Amino acid sequence: MTVIWAERALLPDGWAENVRVTVDQGRIAAVEKDAAPQGHRAGLLLPALANLHSHAFQRAMAGLSEAKGPEPRDTFWTWRQIMYRFLDHLAPEDVESIAALVQMEMLEAGYATNVEFHYLHHRPGAGHYDNIAEMGERIASAASRTGIGLTLLPVHYQFGGVDRRPLAPGQNRFGTTPEEFQRLLEACESALRALPADAGIGIAPHSLRAVSPEGLAACVALRPGRPLHMHLAEQLPEIEEISAAYGRRPVEWLLENHSPDRRWTLIHLTHMTEHETRRLAATGAVAGLCPITESSLGDGIFNGTIWAEESGRIGFGSDSNIRISLVEELRTLEYSQRLRDRGRAILAEPERSTGRVIYEAGLDGGATAAGRETGAIRPGLWADLVAVGLDNPVMAGRKGDQMLDSLVFAGHDGLVRDVWSAGRHVVTEGRHMDRDRIIADYLATIARLQDRM
Repeated sequence: MTVIWAERALLPDGWAENVRVTVDQGRIAAVEKDAAPQGHRAGLLLPALANLHSHAFQRAMAGLSEAKGPEPRDTFWTWRQIMYRFLDHLAPEDVESIAALVQMEMLEAGYATNVEFHYLHHRPGAGHYDNIAEMGERIASAASRTGIGLTLLPVHYQFGGVDRRPLAPGQNRFGTTPEEFQRLLEACESALRALPADAGIGIAPHSLRAVSPEGLAACVALRPGRPLHMHLAEQLPEIEEISAAYGRRPVEWLLENHSPDRRWTLIHLTHMTEHETRRLAATGAVAGLCPITESSLGDGIFNGTIWAEESGRIGFGSDSNIRISLVEELRTLEYSQRLRDRGRAILAEPERSTGRVIYEAGLDGGATAAGRETGAIRPGLWADLVAVGLDNPVMAGRKGDQMLDSLVFAGHDGLVRDVWSAGRHVVTEGRHMDRDRIIADYLATIARLQDRM
């Protein structure tokens, strides 16, 4: 049993002082206000977000795609070719080492859960490993080492485009037939049994351009109680390709052919009309936003104001992991809306400040996207908690919503002092419990990769 006492905490009914939280078997057992100090002491105690969209291996190529290429204009599609060339050098042990670093950085940034959109399945050249879940097991092994909560999303990736052309070199490490995908899913579920009880599985048909309508329908029918994630409306050429093949834009087609609801998390959504935005928001599906990556790749700007008008749900992910920073993801979303609309406090509400609106939205959407009982400091939920220091210039003199506003808009990840994931105390005094060894292993991995490339 663990006891945490905080000067201030964000509870489901608002801000409270002198809060004592008791954790038993990974779950919050009791929450008391105006309690005497006891146990581990914290300044500000918050529920910890789930990182709802990550491609762990891409962390190791951060900084390798910023030079001018041979094309007249560098875009997402030229970046993708660099990514394909890079992943051709990755072996299973490399992926495990990179994933451990990514998960450690997530925890130190204040995330408690890694929702891994896992599509790197096979050997270079598309040869299968003896164990179809070899790469999925490596992600699970990293989570065992870091202590992060894990929701593993094996990805179904059938084709190189809507016309069902074969997968190109690079893509062929992702490919699965529907039958292979079902075997992969079952094998990944088996791998998760080695982790604590808070680990979970989900389903991820990659996108409308990479999965046939029949393949998507098959994915929807699998594990109906678990999360389903898919890229949607990310790039203009993608929208043009879908529209030409199906006679409908991606969001239109999805709404006409399926019934997205709270189970669905749709990633990016950077190119929607106002009508599409309003209709999709009303379904209860989560918009999986990755503002740092969307900025890095030049994807576009999410229709955040329109989505909010329909009470649409959002969550946050680090996607390419070019930079893993929770507070930067949150403020980049708000700043994108400000730049587009030329205003301030765009997503704020009369009773809640900008920082609080975005943070609480991320809690709700992230918990749903992870299929995880989390998102609040409430008895019965997993003890996913983050403690932020108050003894620093950023937080000095701040109370109530001002604390979250200062954290999001003036702060940095170094303000995170402690993180618990399902009660596991994995970050103490701002450092992960296995930080030095994880970094040493990662550096050795990069050295090996440089020898191969």
